[in-house]
Amino acid sequence: MPRPSPAVHPALALAGWCPLSPAGAQTTQLLVEPPWTPPVRWDRVTLTCQGSGTLGATTWYKDGQRWWLQGPDRFRVNESGTYQCDRPGTGRSPSVSVLNDWLVLQVPARALLEGDTVTLRCRSWQDNPVTSVSFYREEKQLQQFRERTELSLSPLRLQDSGRYRCRGWVETEVWRWKESAPVTVTVHVAAGVAGSLLFLVLLVGVIVGCHWWHRLASRKHQERAPQEPPAPPEEGEVLYTHVTMTKRTQGPTRTAPPQDTQVTYAELPGPHGRPRAPSDIYGNVLGH
Repeated sequence: MPRPSPAVHPALALAGWCPLSPAGAQTTQLLVEPPWTPPVRWDRVTLTCQGSGTLGATTWYKDGQRWWLQGPDRFRVNESGTYQCDRPGTGRSPSVSVLNDWLVLQVPARALLEGDTVTLRCRSWQDNPVTSVSFYREEKQLQQFRERTELSLSPLRLQDSGRYRCRGWVETEVWRWKESAPVTVTVHVAAGVAGSLLFLVLLVGVIVGCHWWHRLASRKHQERAPQEPPAPPEEGEVLYTHVTMTKRTQGPTRTAPPQDTQVTYAELPGPHGRPRAPSDIYGNVLGH
């Protein structure tokens, strides 16, 4: 029977299979059926190239080399390897590695969102028996099962992102320990949660900006406002404009008895232009 092909496997990034990138620009995507990543050869995997351009204009790459020019937009994989496709309008797709190993850790081929439930499954070559399966994230063991080969993560959290692998006792010609290639799992924030957080941040920014603008406008208005003129004198009120005190400085300084201040009165017309009454005294008071 055929044997698993040896290969060097880079970490496999888990991404959503959406034809639009997050920035909104259309890109080429490579869809996998069955929808598990990394796919395995014994699952009769079908790859579909999705992007703009005319049918029959797909170029396929295998292990970094151009492999099929003017190929169909989909085909069934018969060999393990790393595949990409290229469409004239949207360029080359991300790579997909089809494995043929003794032990493979698989995760769903879709975007993993915070709060989701996801199942990781550890599979042996051609689904031969495997026991004593252990699951690891980075270098930490998460679970060990005697008979089970799947691990459920629920609900997914952002801190669940990382590199996962599995190890198990696999039946080959003889029973032996095997370990899978690592798979990188990335958990994304759900769109609804991200939108709500963005809305709250923008709302707080608008409130703070409006408050600051009103304070600045009020301060400028107070600086530009003219001062109110003094109220006119009421009828019968005596207005003293100013009083000036002067001292005579003739001769050397000596002690002199206090003298009475001389006051000069200048009579002014009465209020509102009426004739002066004997009780109305207005004037500049000058001290001499």
